[in-house]
Amino acid sequence: MTGPQLTAGTATDAVAAPLDRSPLPEDQVISGPEPTVGNLSLGALAGVSVGIWEIGPSVTRDVEADEMFVVLTGSATVSFEDGTPDLTLRPGTVARLASGQRTRWAVTETLRKIYVLAPAAKEDTA
Repeated sequence: MTGPQLTAGTATDAVAAPLDRSPLPEDQVISGPEPTVGNLSLGALAGVSVGIWEIGPSVTRDVEADEMFVVLTGSATVSFEDGTPDLTLRPGTVARLASGQRTRWAVTETLRKIYVLAPAAKEDTA
């Protein structure tokens, strides 16, 4: 979902903001009910994308983007295929993921976060 695009001097309630919801792609679902994810783009700042993202209880897999986020509500554990120690997520947790990291998300309570995504890396065309 796009909007409300935040501009200087504006605010939004990140916990209560309505999100566009869509099913998670089948190949990302490991177990549990088919989760839906919600997203709301809040705009860009200095070349990075900022938004709100939410997922319901489930166990899923993902290949991450270059991202930092703050958990607003819910709880989950993120495991990494490369042996990086697990992250325990709960309200107030600030976390950092790197582009290409393969993760497993075990979400026990609907998780909502504010994310900051770095611009996608441009492929070397030389």
